[in-house]
This record gives sequence, structure tokens and C-alpha cells, in this order.
Amino acid sequence: MSKEINEQELIQFIVEKSKADAKQIQLVLKYEKAYILKAEQGAKGEVDIDSDDLIDHILSRPDVKLTELAVDTILEAEMAYLMKHGLAGYMD
Repeated sequence: MSKEINEQELIQFIVEKSKADAKQIQLVLKYEKAYILKAEQGAKGEVDIDSDDLIDHILSRPDVKLTELAVDTILEAEMAYLMKHGLAGYMD
């Protein structure tokens, strides 16, 4: 990826879309990043993530005080931001 993510802009975008607390959003993103870094990469460097497993992983963290729907909404808003900026996409 040649483009950099503006983390503050990303968090603000997610706050507007999800109405979640910025601190909780930061926790979700932190645990998501750790989960993705542990995932196996495919031949082209892509990572196939099961969203249900990811959400379960995030919800299992003791400091995350959100519902399953809230975590899903945060992740969807993050993906919308990344796709809008050409930084991510869904695999077929």
C-alpha cells in the first residue's frame, strides 16, 4: 500500500458512522490489526478474514465494552473508509 491512513480522520469517520466512543473504536482497531497480522497471507499477500471470527475475537477482549452489532458497525465503517480511499476491497 503506497497510501498512508490518516488515523484521526479514520476515527472521526467511524465516529460519525457508528456513533461509538472514539476510545472504544481505537480498541477495536487495535485488536483488529493484531488479529490480521496473525492471519495467514495468500500467494499475493492478501489476507482472508472471517468477519464473525474477527468480531468474536474483539468481543473476547476484556476492555472492549461494545455489543456485537456495535463492533460490526465499526468494522463496516472502517472498510467503507478504506475502500473510499482505495486502500482495501472485498475478495470475490
